[in-house]
Amino acid sequence: MSVPAEPPDQPETETTVTPLLPGLESHPHARAILTPALAPGATPSHAYLFHGPAGTGKRTVARAFAAALLGEGARTPGTVAERVARDSHPDLTWVRPSGAAEMLVADIEQPVVAAATHTPFESARRVFVIEAVETMNDQTANRMLKILEEPPSFTHLVLLADRREDVLATIASRCQPVRFDPLAPALLAARMDGVDGDRAQACARLAMGDAGLAQRLASAEGQALRARAEEFVRSTLAGSTASRPWLGLLEAAKTAGAQAGERTQEQLERELEFVPSKERKRYEREAAEARRRGERRVRTQTLGLSLRLAELWLRDLMCVSEGAGELVHAVDRRPELESDADGCDALALRSGIELVADTRLSLSLNVSEELALEALAYRLQATLASEAVAA
Repeated sequence: MSVPAEPPDQPETETTVTPLLPGLESHPHARAILTPALAPGATPSHAYLFHGPAGTGKRTVARAFAAALLGEGARTPGTVAERVARDSHPDLTWVRPSGAAEMLVADIEQPVVAAATHTPFESARRVFVIEAVETMNDQTANRMLKILEEPPSFTHLVLLADRREDVLATIASRCQPVRFDPLAPALLAARMDGVDGDRAQACARLAMGDAGLAQRLASAEGQALRARAEEFVRSTLAGSTASRPWLGLLEAAKTAGAQAGERTQEQLERELEFVPSKERKRYEREAAEARRRGERRVRTQTLGLSLRLAELWLRDLMCVSEGAGELVHAVDRRPELESDADGCDALALRSGIELVADTRLSLSLNVSEELALEALAYRLQATLASEAVAA
């Protein structure tokens, strides 16, 4: 009886595992989209829309993703990530809005739309990362559509936005969406070394998943912002708006803008050393304009944050007044919240939240900040008093 021959040994197949990009550990949806795109033989999309709350790591992942795209087939792949980290790779363009409240056509016209058609300098691809695409107006978006609709095969665009809903539909529909989920408050609090437990928890909850904002709120500047926002609300509850509590919010915003301008000026002075003398006047003029826009942008953002904190204080008061104290964000201010909530009406507080939210959104419309805050203070005081009496 013959014994069947042993089947020949099958060659072992080598399984290539695509490494996980830094920052994707807490974002399963983003991991599911981006990891396969980097697998050997895969064809990445020409455009991605990274969307999710600020501070969730979109920029970190975008930089790592860009490095991975540019590293494929590079002559010296070991240096790509380091140069991408320093913004010195010739095939990476990183765009940030220069307008006070929106992205200007000039921000993308030459840096993106024109440059995207040029062949790469040393990589097989060109990568363009564009921040805050939700701030594009119709004119800027129309220019952007030109490259989104007919992109060269070597061009890849990574667009960043805090909210997908705020991105113009014509832009969002032409991109592969990549969702970044808010980070859990417990995770944010655990990252705050040297911050006591209740304050860390409060800052993490108030940040609504934004890691950078949580750290800022835990700082001395953040604590001052919180105090001024709370004082603004508490003065309206006490009927003492004659003390003009909005001036503290304006002063904090002005200081933040001035500090941003100083940082820009320091950078300008360093860069001027490398600018040819015949181009210095033009460079200084453009830099001065960029500084003014930057100061305005930071001032508006800081004022918006102050109003957001005021809005959340009213929200916490409503939770306490409704017997849902476990939902409070400012857990380090429970005594103050319980004191302020005594006698407050939930409908009055809800109306107050809407008033603050409307004022915060109006800041992007180039309104007079002082008049807007003054009007808010008196309207808030009147609303809370009238609703409380009616109740």
